[in-house]
Amino acid sequence: MTRTRYKIVENEYPYFVTCTINGWLPVFTRPEATEIIFNSWKHQQDKRELKIFAYVVMENHLHLIAAAPDLADVLHRFKSYTALKVIELLKHHGAAVLLKQLHWLKKAHKTDSEHQIWQEGSHPKQIQNDEMMWQKIEYIHMNPVKRGFVDDPLHWRWSSARNYTGHPGLIDVITDWR
Repeated sequence: MTRTRYKIVENEYPYFVTCTINGWLPVFTRPEATEIIFNSWKHQQDKRELKIFAYVVMENHLHLIAAAPDLADVLHRFKSYTALKVIELLKHHGAAVLLKQLHWLKKAHKTDSEHQIWQEGSHPKQIQNDEMMWQKIEYIHMNPVKRGFVDDPLHWRWSSARNYTGHPGLIDVITDWR
């Protein structure tokens, strides 16, 4: 039985997805934690045909526009892998308070682990046209500006905004999807 009304039903379209840290805890304040995200995306690009159109990683959530032959499976694998690696990182750094919070916030039915990094679901929204694509890209790139972290989206390191100005980003992004 599904736990969300949002579903990926047509894999030929890109989807706007949001992945949120359980309890909105600031897990991605350490660059090493953010690198786990990018390493997973790169692996998924190489092995699972993940196409990334835009992204932003904030301290407690991320937004992504992506497509893949089985995007639901890619997202499941991404969240499972990154959860394991982030927990390992937090244990390595002795982040006891954060680990305790992630344990306390864990859903009762999550019996296979001691902690729960990600909230359930990713609220995928199918991108149906160019107008919607541009609206979501702008939303993604303006996220750190609206949060007051930077004045210009190009200054947020963990975003695809630079890719859209012809500058290299941290990961390959498809900027011409038409």
